[in-house]
Amino acid sequence: MSVIWLNGKIYPAEQAFISPQDRGVTLGDGLFETLRIKNGTVLHFSLHYQRLYEGGRVLGIPVPEQDDTLRAIREFVMHAGLKNGSARLTITRGVAPRGLLPPEHCKPTVFITGATGVFREQSVSVCVSKLVRRDELSPLSYIKSLSYLPGIMARQEAAQMGCDDALLLNMQGHVAESTISNIVVQTEEGLITPPVTEGVLPGIARRMLLDAGIMQERPISYEDMIGAQGVYLTNSLSLRTVTHVDGKRISYHPESYGKVREILEK
Repeated sequence: MSVIWLNGKIYPAEQAFISPQDRGVTLGDGLFETLRIKNGTVLHFSLHYQRLYEGGRVLGIPVPEQDDTLRAIREFVMHAGLKNGSARLTITRGVAPRGLLPPEHCKPTVFITGATGVFREQSVSVCVSKLVRRDELSPLSYIKSLSYLPGIMARQEAAQMGCDDALLLNMQGHVAESTISNIVVQTEEGLITPPVTEGVLPGIARRMLLDAGIMQERPISYEDMIGAQGVYLTNSLSLRTVTHVDGKRISYHPESYGKVREILEK
């Protein structure tokens, strides 16, 4: 994108600057949301904002009001001429002196960037990460923070194994999610996904499938996944079909894929 929305103003991308002392830069202290843009419209904003607001509550970072946030995203989309793609909203705690303890009062840095593209559908081969696990007891498992190093490490591990993504187990050894997606498994009983208490990020696509009533929550074991009739990875921007896990072939279930696709493409 040629423009960036930063702290209430639109700037040419090459003129938008963030302080090197911003805690988002120095400590990864912040939150973000990636929203799908379809035909110039911001999709599922209220669901994204609910998750953003909850993340701000957990971290103690003030989040802009809902109407102001939507107005800012729409302003960015208009100035960027973004018809189809995504807008990323980032909120950091702002500039502060050295040290881990945040200042009592902060002035968050808020900016919006974007990318063109369409809803992506593809088949992927994945492996289970041996380096990274999701901590289901950590509050950070449930918010979309800027601290993405665990996912980066697992994604590098997957690339070294010749895979497209890595699956992350939780501390109990149950399947939690991939580095960027929630997991959906087709069993004989129907579609299932792990509950957030398993260390799962409450994804927007995941929420849509649950609200549509076509999917249930329950813990998923490695054996459940390997023996499944179908395995899918979902997020706001894509629906991916898993063909292999650790080199093992995974079945494909066209009927359930069609149901999932229909809901996510609305």
